[in-house]
Amino acid sequence: MVKNRVSACTQSQMILASEFGCHADPWCDRLLEAGSPSFQLFLSSSLLDELCLGPSQPGGSDKCGHVTNGNAVRGSTLIEPERLKDFGEEELVNGDVKVYSTKVVGGPAEIVLKDPPKTRRMSEFRHNPRPLVPFLRFEDISAAAFRIQAGIQKTPCTYSRLSKQYGMEIYLKKEHLHYTGSVKERGVRHMLSSLTQAQQRKGVIVATDCNFSMAVAHHAVELNIPVFVIMPSCCSSPRLRIYRDYGAMVISYGSSGHDSQNHARHLASENGYLYLEEEENEAYLAGLGTVGMEIYEQVSKLDAVVIPAAGQYGLLAATAAAIKHLNSRILVIGIEPEGFPLLQQSLKNNGPIKNMNSNPNKKLYGDLMEHSLGDNTFQLAKKLVDKVVSVSEEDSLVAMLRFQEFERSTVDTEGAMGLAAILAGKLPELKGKRVAVVVTSANMELELMRQCVDRALVLDDRVSKFSVQLGEYPGDMAKLLDVLSREEVRLLDVCQRRQSDKSDLFKAKVECVVETRDKTQSIQLRKVLSERYPSICWLDR
Repeated sequence: MVKNRVSACTQSQMILASEFGCHADPWCDRLLEAGSPSFQLFLSSSLLDELCLGPSQPGGSDKCGHVTNGNAVRGSTLIEPERLKDFGEEELVNGDVKVYSTKVVGGPAEIVLKDPPKTRRMSEFRHNPRPLVPFLRFEDISAAAFRIQAGIQKTPCTYSRLSKQYGMEIYLKKEHLHYTGSVKERGVRHMLSSLTQAQQRKGVIVATDCNFSMAVAHHAVELNIPVFVIMPSCCSSPRLRIYRDYGAMVISYGSSGHDSQNHARHLASENGYLYLEEEENEAYLAGLGTVGMEIYEQVSKLDAVVIPAAGQYGLLAATAAAIKHLNSRILVIGIEPEGFPLLQQSLKNNGPIKNMNSNPNKKLYGDLMEHSLGDNTFQLAKKLVDKVVSVSEEDSLVAMLRFQEFERSTVDTEGAMGLAAILAGKLPELKGKRVAVVVTSANMELELMRQCVDRALVLDDRVSKFSVQLGEYPGDMAKLLDVLSREEVRLLDVCQRRQSDKSDLFKAKVECVVETRDKTQSIQLRKVLSERYPSICWLDR
C-alpha cells in the first residue's frame, strides 16, 4: 500500500511539473534514485504527506493529475479540482485515481510509466442535430426591410369607407401606390440590391410586359444597373413609352411573349447579362415579405390579413411568414381567381401543380399561365396560410367599381381580389373582426378599364337594358321617356327599330339602356315598366 501511495504521489508531482512548468526538488530525485522498493517502506508518514498533495496540507486537494513518462516531480502550486476540468480529465475530477506499475531497469532508478488512455467527455459522444433552417426566415425579411427603405416608400394602410357596409373593420394596404403601381417593387428592389458588383456592372435583361418587368426597369435604373427590356410587337405604344421613360433600353422582338423570352435568354447567354424572371429566390421573397411587417406595425389588434394570390404566390407566402412570426394568431387568407385556382388544387394534391388545365382571362389577370407554384413557396403556403378561397371574374369587377366609388382609387382586377372575397360573402368568419386587405396593383390600360367599369355596372344591377314595342302615334316615345324621368333614372342609349313583320306594320321596337342608383331602384323601375308595358323584355346581362 505504501508503494502504491508513493507511486500515486509521484504521479501528482509529475502533472504539476509537466502541465504548469514547476521544477522538481533535488532531494526528491535523490530519494527516487535509491531504487530499492524496500527503501520506500521506511518512509515516514510525514514524508509521504509531503510527497502527496493531500488534504493534510492547507488548501491541498486529494485529486491527482496527469501522468507522463520520466521522473516524478513536485510542484509548488496547488490546483483546485475545478481547474482540472479545463483539461478534459473528467475521470480524475470525479475522484478516481489510477495506479500504474513501475519497472526498474539497471542503473539509476527511473520510473517508466505508460501513457494513460485519453478520456473524452460524454457530451462529445452525443449527436445534437441542428434544426433545419427554414427557406425564408424572419431575419431575412427584417434585413430586406432595412436594405430597401431608401428606395421603397412606406405605403399607407387606411381605414376603408366600406367597413360599416360589410360589418367589419377593413384596412386597405395600398401597395398600388408604388411608383410602378405594383407591390412587386419590394422584391425587385431587394433582389437587385443583393446582386454582386460584377453582375450590376454587366446589366440585367427582362422580357414580356408585366408588373415584374416594370419594377425591374425602374429600380435597375435607380441603382445604375444597365437594363434591357425585350417586348413582343403586340405591346401597345403607351406601355413601351413607359419603359423608355424609366430609362430602360427597349427592344421589340417576336409576336408573342414566348418569342421575346427566348430572345432575351439568347442575348443574356451571348453578352453575359443576367436574365431575370419572377421566381421564388430568397432575396425576392424577403423583399415581398416586408408588406407583412408594415401591416403589423400600422394596424393594432389585427385579426386577419387577406392577400391576393393571382400571380402573387410569393407575396402570399412571404407575407404569411412575417405575420405568423410576429403573431401566430393572426389569420392569413389567400384569394385566387376561379379560372385559375392553382394553389387550391396544389393543396388538395399535397404538391405544387406545374401544368393546370385552365384558361383564365389574360386581359383581366395578366399572364397567369406563365406563373408556376414552386416547391418552397408551396411549403410556406401550406404551413402558414390558414385558408384559400376563390372569387369569380364578376366579383372582381364589382370590387373594382367599389374602389372607384368609395375609395377614390383605380385598381386592376388582381388588386381588387382581396376586397372581392369580402364583397362576395366568401369570408363570413371575419364579421366583426379587424381585417387588413392588401391591394397589390393598379396597372390596367385605359380602354380596358373603361370596359371593366361598364361591365361592372351591369353586374351590379346599376345598368339595365330592355326593349318594348311602341305604336307610331305621336307622343308614344315621349310617354316612355316621361316614365323614365319620373323614376329618376339616367337614359344612356335609345334605339328605335321598325318591324319588318306585316302583322306589326304600325309598331316600332324601342331598345333603351338606363342607369339606376342601386339595385333597389332597378327593381322599382322594372315593376313600373312591366305594369305599363306588358310586352317589355329585359335583356340578359
